[in-house]
Formats: sequence, structure tokens, C-alpha cells
Amino acid sequence: MSETSKVYFADFRCPSWRENLPQKLARLMMTAGFGDIDMDGKYVAIKMHFGEPGNLAYLRPNWAKAVADLVKSQGGKPFLTDCNTLYVGGRKNALDHIESAYVNGFTPYSTGCHILIADGLKGTDEVEVPVEGGEYVKSAKIGRAVMDADVFISLTHFKGHEQAGMGGTLKNIGMGCGSRAGKMEQHNSGKPFVKEKLCVGCGSCARICAHDAPQISGGKATIDTDKCVGCGRCLAVCPKDAIQCLYDEAPAILNKKIAEYTKAVVDGRPCFHVSLVVDVSPNCDCHAENDVPIVSDVGMFASFDPVALDQACADAVMAQPSAPGSVLFDKGCDGSCADHFRAVHPDTEWQVCLEHAEKLGIGTRKYELIKI
Repeated sequence: MSETSKVYFADFRCPSWRENLPQKLARLMMTAGFGDIDMDGKYVAIKMHFGEPGNLAYLRPNWAKAVADLVKSQGGKPFLTDCNTLYVGGRKNALDHIESAYVNGFTPYSTGCHILIADGLKGTDEVEVPVEGGEYVKSAKIGRAVMDADVFISLTHFKGHEQAGMGGTLKNIGMGCGSRAGKMEQHNSGKPFVKEKLCVGCGSCARICAHDAPQISGGKATIDTDKCVGCGRCLAVCPKDAIQCLYDEAPAILNKKIAEYTKAVVDGRPCFHVSLVVDVSPNCDCHAENDVPIVSDVGMFASFDPVALDQACADAVMAQPSAPGSVLFDKGCDGSCADHFRAVHPDTEWQVCLEHAEKLGIGTRKYELIKI
């Protein structure tokens, strides 16, 4: 895809009583062509991150309500969604995940729609989706509710990321829509390991496995990686969280896998993407804490092209001076820093994700920024 994509932008200024920020977001989305999508009677997934409990940088429920209300005004049936996490935390199963979302303010009464955790109770309700042109992923494991939706919308909190370098729209979609097994496949070869000191030898992993990979010996489990197919079911049933994923994938390959998972999600149906460059924390919202934003708030962006959207957001962040007191400021980036994200996380390669996504035909990095 070589032609230029349109990315629409609005700042966070609301100097008049005539319009508030949620209304401004709705106006931005409609100007960007949101109303051209046929949503009448359709199920509309709004993919977002509800925030790990303890984190305060996640997008507030007010933004989700603005999007959900706009979907309903077009005749659609919206639901908020995300998949369970691979790591141990407040969102590792659907019950904890929904509870965490409620604690952070995402209730049907505050957002105007329900939450569906896309990969089910234990993170195993997935659909195998072929990835056309995939170099590392031939079949992506995507949460079923995401794939059941007729229309897909991403609502992204744009930020830094300790592994991918940048947490933008592609990250929100690719990693976020992967089931637990899908997340494991992206982070490593797709094989879990047993943290021996946590294991009590209960045998839950051995009973759930259809391939006889977990073995119990001496009161501890081990996993035969030759037999393991990476389904992630043992992670879901372990009562002590002793079975975990080794986060050892090289940054460039991780980002390519994220792009390939994104392609699986967006191919073949109407999609629309919103990214808010606000509270640009250096790390993911999966952290149970958040640091000082690395730059000042920039604004809201919308596009049909997720690649162009990420590039536009990245460029907007790069154009900002570092925020005093932030980790970026501490590293001496006073406006002359060439790459804010790599300055914070030097071993990451965020550009690779956009380059690979462009190669896969998801979108283009060339964009026209249209300000409203």
C-alpha cells in the first residue's frame, strides 16, 4: 500500500462551553468517516485496555462512553473488550479482569455498554485465524469475541512500552487481541515453563494437557517442550501461577509478530481506529503503577489506517520536548532526542512493527494529517 492515508487530529483544547472533550472526540471520528461504516444491527467490538489495578494512566471510561454512544447512534451494538493477560496480575482470567475493569470505572452505567472478555473465562476461548503473508505466524490465536464481532474499533492509549518500544494501535490490536496462547506465541516460541519454587505438584497441568507435556516428579511439575503445543491451558489452570511464559523473544521479532497478529484481526471486515496521546507513560498500562508522562498531552487521532495512525502519533510525540521530572528528561532528552521511545528503552525497535505491518498490507506509514 503506497498511497497516503488520512489521519485526523484534534487537540485537547475546549475553550468554549459549546463542546466538551468526549463531544470533540465524537466530532473527530465523524469527520474522519466513522459514519460511513454500516453498523445497523451489527455487533461492534471496541478494543481497549482497562488498566491494571494500581495504574492511573489508562484511558478513562468517559472516552469509552463517547465511542460506545457514537456506535449506538449509528444503530450498532457495542461492547468493550480485551483478552486476558499472560502474566500474573489482576486481569489473568475473565472474572478478575472484569472486576479490575469495574474497579477502574468501566461499568455498563459509566460506559453505556457491556464488557466481554474476548478469550473467555480462562483465556482459552480462541479462534485460529490464518495470517496471509505471515513470516512468523501462519495462524494467529485470537479471542473469540473479537472475531465474532461484525465491526472492529480500536481505542488506544498511546504510550511507551518496555518490550515493544511503543504501545500504539498495532500493539493494542495485535498483542491485545491474542488469547493467552497467542500472547505466549508472540513473546517466545510459545512454550511455558514451571517456576519450581511455586509448584505444589497438584497435577492440574497434567490433567488438562491433551499432549502429555507436563510431568510430575518429586512433587514438582516439568514441561516436555517437545510435546508441548503452546495452547496455554496449563497456565490457566495452575492454582499457584507456577506455570509462566519466558519473555525472551527478540524485540524485532516480537514487533513483527504483533503486526502479523494485527493483520489476523483487521482483515476482511470494517475497522476504525482511535488513538489518544495523553498521559504518555514510559511503560505499558499492564504495570500496576505508572510513571510521570514522558511528554505533555498532545491530542486525539483517528483513521481507518492503523499503521498511518501509529506513525502520526509517534511523530507527534517525537516533536514534543521531554516533560520535566520524567524518565525521558532524566536521560537528557531536552528536545534534541532523536527517538523518545528508544531513549527510554534502548533495546527496543518499535519502527520494525510499522515497517512489517506496511509490508503485510495493513496500511502505510505515509499520511496526511488533517486538523479539525
